[in-house]
Amino acid sequence: MSRSQANLLLLAVALIWGSAFVAQAEGMRGVGPLTFTGIRFLLGTLVVVPLAWREWRLLASAGGRPQAADGLGIAALGVLLMLGAALQQIGITSTTVTNAGFLTALYVPLVPLLSWLLLGHPAHWSVWPTSIGCLAGTWLLSGAQAFEPVVGDLWVIASSFFWALHVIFVGRIAERMRAPFLVAGGQFLVCGLISLLGGALSETITLAGIRQAAVPIAYAGLVSVGIGFTTQVIAQRYAQPADAAIILSAETVFAAIFGFLLMGDRLSASGIAGCALILICIVVVQLAPLAMARRRTLARRA
Repeated sequence: MSRSQANLLLLAVALIWGSAFVAQAEGMRGVGPLTFTGIRFLLGTLVVVPLAWREWRLLASAGGRPQAADGLGIAALGVLLMLGAALQQIGITSTTVTNAGFLTALYVPLVPLLSWLLLGHPAHWSVWPTSIGCLAGTWLLSGAQAFEPVVGDLWVIASSFFWALHVIFVGRIAERMRAPFLVAGGQFLVCGLISLLGGALSETITLAGIRQAAVPIAYAGLVSVGIGFTTQVIAQRYAQPADAAIILSAETVFAAIFGFLLMGDRLSASGIAGCALILICIVVVQLAPLAMARRRTLARRA
């Protein structure tokens, strides 16, 4: 898979995730945030199980069955995923979907920063201005001129740190194992079990509440997790983490579009400007490295 194809897949993931913000907000009417997260990711696990089982058999027949270290890596991804998803979901209970989308996008500048600090990977120069541009775009999109943090906002801010770590390490582990469906299914299972256990200990779970939230949970689990997060794992084997973070931040644009279509939200002039700025940044971060590589190639031939 080429870098451009991987980036297009990540853009599709951003569309799915943007639409899921509506489902996440609606699902809170029947269940608590940890219960929602747990059931959601366990449903996503069911989607991936047949593909993961096939990968396991192929690896076993080739003598490349995952080792204990691989299992620990997948479990660590599951913990990061649980922390990011659960903290975000807790935040959505006491903040707006718009603020949640804006604050989740804080992982965009965190990815190159943490990649540099933890892994020593210098990012392409275009990542820094486009990261700032994405944050400015989400600020405009959210109409954040009157932004005043509340408790829910702080939960979502905390989640952005774990989303950033997940974006950094999911591609590395998937590339090392060469088994994206096993990685996806394993991390979903860990995330779902831990979240559901937390929900059972701290929330009231009723059959009536689950029925009430059934449609949002099904969409968030089968589509957002089963399709979206699995596609992310596949695509990030071939995409740079910093590039992936910026492209995935387009979920804020798609969240605004689905809010308009499904919830009657209306974009202001600043919101339209924010959408445009994010899309420009996404194009720039893809084209700038390619343009520089082409320039170097031409210079060598000259």
